[in-house]
Amino acid sequence: MNEASENAGNGEAKIGATRPVTEVAVGVLVQPDGRYLLAQRPAGKPYEGYWEFPGGKLEPGESVEAALARELHEELGIEVEASHLWHTLEHDYPHAYVRLFFCKVTQWSGEPHGREGQAFVWQSLPADVEPLLPATIPVLEWLAAE
Repeated sequence: MNEASENAGNGEAKIGATRPVTEVAVGVLVQPDGRYLLAQRPAGKPYEGYWEFPGGKLEPGESVEAALARELHEELGIEVEASHLWHTLEHDYPHAYVRLFFCKVTQWSGEPHGREGQAFVWQSLPADVEPLLPATIPVLEWLAAE
């Protein structure tokens, strides 16, 4: 389990000399009863129809916290009130190499709704939706271990 990167907020870095690293803030919204929110990737995006935790790319110079707040507002119409960086994971997808900053979100205002037409669902462990985006699986393991 990695600690947060000191370089968060650079948007894209390089691995070696060739592959860009896309930095992504990801929200793990957890309700007091332990249920967590998964969103379905919309049509036209890589891994269309797969389930994931919501979030999005950091803009140049943007902090993980700012990107998380912006993305969750854009995608779900909520305002983040309490969150903390929880785990960092790198994953090599065919379309992108990503550094994922998973933030546990424990308080928010507003009722989540799919502002981009995406489906979402509140789940308890184990997840009963499929298919899961590959980088989502370790997060479910971390939740189960707590």
